[in-house]
Amino acid sequence: MTLAPIALFVYNRPEHVRATVEALQRNELAAQSELHVFSDGPKSAEDARPVTAVRDYLNHISGFKSVKIIAQPINCGLAQSIIAGVTSLSEQSGRVIVVEDDLITSPYFLRYMNEALALYENHPEVISIHGYVYPVKARLPDSFFIRGADCWGWATWKRGWALFNPDGRSLLEELGARKLTREFDFNDTFGYTEMLRKQIAGAADSWAIRWYASAFLQNKLTLYPGRSLIHNVGNDDSGTHCGTTRIYDVEVSQEPVKLQKLALHEDLQARVTLEQYFRSLRPSRAEPFWNRLTKFGKALIARTG
Repeated sequence: MTLAPIALFVYNRPEHVRATVEALQRNELAAQSELHVFSDGPKSAEDARPVTAVRDYLNHISGFKSVKIIAQPINCGLAQSIIAGVTSLSEQSGRVIVVEDDLITSPYFLRYMNEALALYENHPEVISIHGYVYPVKARLPDSFFIRGADCWGWATWKRGWALFNPDGRSLLEELGARKLTREFDFNDTFGYTEMLRKQIAGAADSWAIRWYASAFLQNKLTLYPGRSLIHNVGNDDSGTHCGTTRIYDVEVSQEPVKLQKLALHEDLQARVTLEQYFRSLRPSRAEPFWNRLTKFGKALIARTG
């Protein structure tokens, strides 16, 4: 099995970067994997010191087959960094595993990603593989498909990323013209359409909402694990889009995911389970208005990507 290169995107959070790298190092396939670290340049003089601290740490990373650091002299921003980095690596290698600097991986994350990439490589219905799954109450299958794409620990092929449409306005117009916004928002349980509007307005520098919309509009599927292989530690108000919230916290799986080739269609029961979870995040009308607004706002911001 040919292992996919890992693209790690970092900025100015040295402690988050260290935790993310150390978790990746504990993966059983780390020593056989190429790590490409994309370090964005500082956007202000205040950010220069933590960016330098991150790069000093990166220069001493070991435990991988190879480590390549791509240090930008200027600030490109999260969306531009990820779009350019994923495009470059997927074109070079045909596939890529994508991790940001606040994602703690299970020791079996790389195995799952690489096995799933190999399993569905020749199935164009599948656009990506995802490592995070929400802390739902219901039991999920070992793996399952959901229509669209996602952004917390994921992988794709060159053929999948080629379908990414960076034009948020055209995506929104197509969703409206095809009367798909309700389905796009998981039966009106989560405000993905509003995220897309914020991206268009310049209020959110989100690549992820455009990735989801691109895949959704083309009826593509993403494979999810039944137990999360990712825990996001960045919802502590330290990231580009993340406020402070614990609603997405999970325990990463300490066992490998059992993979078998699935029928190539969305798992409707799993989709209902996700809708129920999203609905649980919506504030109760019994709460004071400002409490409700704050709670839902945090959930929305944390999933901007």
